[in-house]
Amino acid sequence: MRQHPYQTLLQRKRTWTPVATTKGKYKLEAEETLRRALALRHMELPVGDFIRDALSTEVPFLAREILESNVQDEVKHDIALGYVADAWGLDPKAEREALALRDAWTEHPDHTLLKAMVAERAIFFVLLPFFRFNGDAGMRTVSADISRDEQVHVATNSLVCRELGLEASPSLDKLRKATIAWVMQPLGKNTTDKYLDKKFWLDSSDRLMYEGKAPELSDTQRARMPAFFEHANQNLPQYA
Repeated sequence: MRQHPYQTLLQRKRTWTPVATTKGKYKLEAEETLRRALALRHMELPVGDFIRDALSTEVPFLAREILESNVQDEVKHDIALGYVADAWGLDPKAEREALALRDAWTEHPDHTLLKAMVAERAIFFVLLPFFRFNGDAGMRTVSADISRDEQVHVATNSLVCRELGLEASPSLDKLRKATIAWVMQPLGKNTTDKYLDKKFWLDSSDRLMYEGKAPELSDTQRARMPAFFEHANQNLPQYA
């Protein structure tokens, strides 16, 4: 008997445990942007809340189990990114501005599932590769673990939104653009390293939003996991 796509997605999930990290080598030119991206960890739990709110409404029955599992993932993501923030120390200005953006997402009137889908597909899917290309070993490990979860989340939310006939409003897209523009604002034009070029990341967010894919980010698959001999034990992932 053929499985429903929600069941197939649920079986793709892998259990992992967040671990504390240490601050290591990273691209110095990306420091302010990395701190802004890290400050957006404050959106992890609200995204979980968006899904939880949707579960109290008209969500398809077969999607409920995986959506409930995805809510728990967001708690884990918040813990993992919190460990990185502890290792790096907080930037009070970036934290304050990120919280204001979080509130804007929370207050936006679009359906909560749509807000979760857009945030994960066109914001988180940009920030995670940014960590991987420009951050330290701890950031790369965390981004790889979260990315595996987010692939399932985005596929799930996209399916549910399609079933419910939901489409993002122009104002939600405008908020998405403002959010990613704020993160990448410290970057400029870079002709020698595209991963330090602001337009590269803004274009990636646009493509993920409008096309559901960004082929220019495919290189991240080759730099996914740290080699065990390169990093301290606490910067390596732990899997069940």
